[in-house]
Amino acid sequence: MVAELAPDLVLTDIRMPDMDGLTATRLITRHSSRTKVLVLTTFDLDACVYEALRVGASGFLLKDSEPDDLLSAIRVVASGDGVFAPAVTRRLIAAFAHGAPVHANVAEVLDSLTHREREILVLVATGLSDAEIGARLELAVGTVKT
Repeated sequence: MVAELAPDLVLTDIRMPDMDGLTATRLITRHSSRTKVLVLTTFDLDACVYEALRVGASGFLLKDSEPDDLLSAIRVVASGDGVFAPAVTRRLIAAFAHGAPVHANVAEVLDSLTHREREILVLVATGLSDAEIGARLELAVGTVKT
């Protein structure tokens, strides 16, 4: 749709039906230098923020943002600048100031997963939806999402 409609800005979420927001952002920014992406999500995780930045998002806001802040962020991103939720900005600054890498240590994260979490991760990587994973592993969709 981005190729057809050429919007100035697209709002994505980390979790969306059919395609996750990070994949959508990657595709949008790869195929359109004109269209900006603002991620609007409930997932206040550094890994999500870092990946959103890596795939080309121009902003990252949380869904509990005030309506005026969301409108302002849309205007900022549409004008070509970037914007982040205050808590995200604070963490990015702290990580940078302390020399911390702005990416997750993948080995540490993988080592911290349980066997079941790894099993779900592999199925996510193959492109299955939460519902499909739940059916395959006989788990509730909410459990898969968690």
